[in-house]
Amino acid sequence: MADAGDVYVSWRWADDALARGVAVLPRDEVREVLRTLAGAVPDPARPEDLRRVMTEGALVDPTAESALAQALSRALLPYGLAVQLYELSQRGIRPHLRIQPSPRLAQVPWEIIAPDPAIRLLDIADVSLLAPVSVVHSPERIVHRWNETRDLPVVAILDPRVPGFRADSELGSVLGRPNAESTVAQHFSRYGARLLPHASDPVDLFRRTDTDRDWLSDVLRQGASRLVYVGHVTSATPESGYSEHAELHLSCTADTRGFATPNRTHRPLSAKDLLLGTHSLDPTPTAGRDLWPMPSRVALIACESGGDLRFTEALGLTTAALSAGAELVTATRWPLPTDHAFHTLTPTTTYPLQAAICAVDTAHDSPTPIPTLLTWQRSRLATWQTTPTLENSPLLWAAFATVTG
Repeated sequence: MADAGDVYVSWRWADDALARGVAVLPRDEVREVLRTLAGAVPDPARPEDLRRVMTEGALVDPTAESALAQALSRALLPYGLAVQLYELSQRGIRPHLRIQPSPRLAQVPWEIIAPDPAIRLLDIADVSLLAPVSVVHSPERIVHRWNETRDLPVVAILDPRVPGFRADSELGSVLGRPNAESTVAQHFSRYGARLLPHASDPVDLFRRTDTDRDWLSDVLRQGASRLVYVGHVTSATPESGYSEHAELHLSCTADTRGFATPNRTHRPLSAKDLLLGTHSLDPTPTAGRDLWPMPSRVALIACESGGDLRFTEALGLTTAALSAGAELVTATRWPLPTDHAFHTLTPTTTYPLQAAICAVDTAHDSPTPIPTLLTWQRSRLATWQTTPTLENSPLLWAAFATVTG
């Protein structure tokens, strides 16, 4: 897809199984539906807007959500492609759509768009996003293949303690007080000795102070099958053009070397660090892909961790991970509501964010991560349609997208 006032779309099928196609999506229709979508998802620049989105946004109202899903399909799914998808579904064929959205369309939850009031795209196709061509075909990119690394350790950074920030502050805890009986603690403790960092007590997996960039570099260079990060990501606005300023908040102190500006007693690990390593910091610099060689599968479960696709030049955390060797990255299109936010606004005893973390990790540990994640999202859609409560809404589970190289 390409923006030029109108949106220009082209598609082709592997092995030319079906006819190729081109289409033009009219500017005014695209602009109108994207305005509606923007009002339905949290704005990272306005944290105070989360309550409004969670109480009256289109993604938390079943009638409004269905209408938005249909409007997104009418405006963004070319008619010729829709016809081909229908014909495939009638033949019992479920294709895999690999979408390369333009920056304006990076937040579109393609999986839930509705070609028909009773059908969502995830009902008839597997869906993933394509990384920019410049990343995929970089001559310096060495991909770490799942079939060759699947038995290596799993690296999990779960709600790390950010220096200088209390648990209830802006960069505080996203999961709340650690509990050995919690869903997410039970899930990760099943890995046993295969999980890094090692912890005899599941509680010790969370709110650690030793998971900084140096520790991460050491464990990744020793070899890993997967990386799971649950915490905070902050980034610049798309208008700034600085996608490389996206920041991963580990346990790094302010005296740690890096490109990001320190925040209190903490220096974030930025996409620029992952891309450049110690370039211009050392007389004999080390490339980022050598300092932090990414495993085959990376999950970045944090606010708008996949936001680099909103930039004209995508150089954020998702593309940095792919550039450093990942085959696929699951990240989020918009900020995620925490379980605390759900519990504040609705009388639920469930923990939707913890369940989502476990679902993403389970998908990444399977032979078929994209279909497995889509199966979970279909189950969440079915629950939303039968029990349309806040904790079941697409506001959380439709935020996840998998980007492949």
